[in-house]
Amino acid sequence: MRKVDYDSNHNNVREALLLKKKQYYENCPGCKVDQVKEMNHAVSIKNLLIIWMVVLCATLPISSLFPFLYFMVRDFNIAETEADIGSYAGYVGSTFMLGRCLTSVMWGMISDRYGRKPVIIIGVITVVIFNTLFGLSTSFWMAILMRFLLGSLNGLLGPVKAYATEIFREEHQSLGLSTVSAAWGIGLIIGPALGGYLAQPVEKYPNIFAKGSFWDRFPYFLPCFVISAFALAVAILCIWIPETLHNHKDSNELIDYAEAIENGSNVNNKDNNNMIQKKENLLLNWPLMSSIIAYCVFSLHDIAYQEVFSLWAVAPTKLGGLSFTTDIVGDVLAVSGISLIIYQILLYPSVERACGPIGIARISGVLSIPLLQSFSFMAMLSGTILFIVISVASILKNLLAVTITTGLFLIQNRVVEQHQRGAANGLSMTAMSLFKAIGPAAGGAVLTWSQKRMDASFLPGPHMVFFALNIVEAVGILMLFKPFLAEKKKTHTVQLN
Repeated sequence: MRKVDYDSNHNNVREALLLKKKQYYENCPGCKVDQVKEMNHAVSIKNLLIIWMVVLCATLPISSLFPFLYFMVRDFNIAETEADIGSYAGYVGSTFMLGRCLTSVMWGMISDRYGRKPVIIIGVITVVIFNTLFGLSTSFWMAILMRFLLGSLNGLLGPVKAYATEIFREEHQSLGLSTVSAAWGIGLIIGPALGGYLAQPVEKYPNIFAKGSFWDRFPYFLPCFVISAFALAVAILCIWIPETLHNHKDSNELIDYAEAIENGSNVNNKDNNNMIQKKENLLLNWPLMSSIIAYCVFSLHDIAYQEVFSLWAVAPTKLGGLSFTTDIVGDVLAVSGISLIIYQILLYPSVERACGPIGIARISGVLSIPLLQSFSFMAMLSGTILFIVISVASILKNLLAVTITTGLFLIQNRVVEQHQRGAANGLSMTAMSLFKAIGPAAGGAVLTWSQKRMDASFLPGPHMVFFALNIVEAVGILMLFKPFLAEKKKTHTVQLN
């Protein structure tokens, strides 16, 4: 084995990179997108809106049920006691993520082979069908099945992260992925807000929805219907979005090698040529895997927090809750959603450039711990003061959470090449969905347990559930530091036989 000096290959690599920038294939949709990016240096507002709407379609159904899930499970008459409702609600919340866990890698591989666009369209149509049917659920098991099918067939979130990376120029990729995480975070907030405002419309808006009508028979259908109608409009618009995947297979091998060098990949070819292996084992890519594992831990925390917060807020004061109505929960989450939009568009890109995606994620994680533990003390307040304090705390908590996930999104998409980006994001979604399937069930179980120990001497009532959430957050923070979280190493040395 002999080692080729970097200088002897530098000129060839540089020429290959120039060729890569100039060579386009006439019938390749990915090349057409690259040509547009080459000519247009500005950020495309249209592409940002596309990503925003698609991610909202994927995210709104995840959490829109949390404000009314307590009442929905109660109406199913399956829980033996009031305290057991939280456990059954956790099972319904978990089935979506269980379904997505089982199919995310498959959808990522499909997007790598057939394109991002068809997977996105299929995922949005899935929301239209199964989210609507969930709103019409008349039994606990029907609700479980609809949520499972919704998660299994909605595989667009991984491919859309790859799409957000590929549709923008390199200098705008952080904005593209920031849009994904912003839409994700906002969906997790606006979804519960819609659920809170629109569930049980006959009770809330008796002048519009008559008692004994369809809306009285299906009191939780209206928020699902609104989300499904939005998804239908987005599905129609997606017919005209550009495809970013390249469909040509006869590219020059040196160009592939040059792309790998440009992206910092480690090249070790045993076939006497300079081409990077096209099918690098993603499981051996530790910078990718370490960021995915950290992302999973924070995802577990975030989904558990989303459910616990909504269930705790509507729980009676005798169980340590706030006795909020679904309307008040919707108000709190709506305020948080507006703040999140402003933060992600105006502030996050500047903060990320100043501190780096991981630096700001570490700071956010540390600040989250005392903030979250203070939630349980807020039950001592009442009236307008309680609403203001809980709203501010909710805003801060969600801003910190979305800062962490955005930083991890950036890392995951920068440590793989395009031909594996869909599979990498699918792998990330699979692992994340597994943890998020655990989150609602675990959060509901811990909340139920905490409500049965209101007179305990150590961390009574809701103090225990927020303490448990903080333990998960602390584990995630530790994973954001070296040696666990690794960076992609750049190398210009090529080994040949």
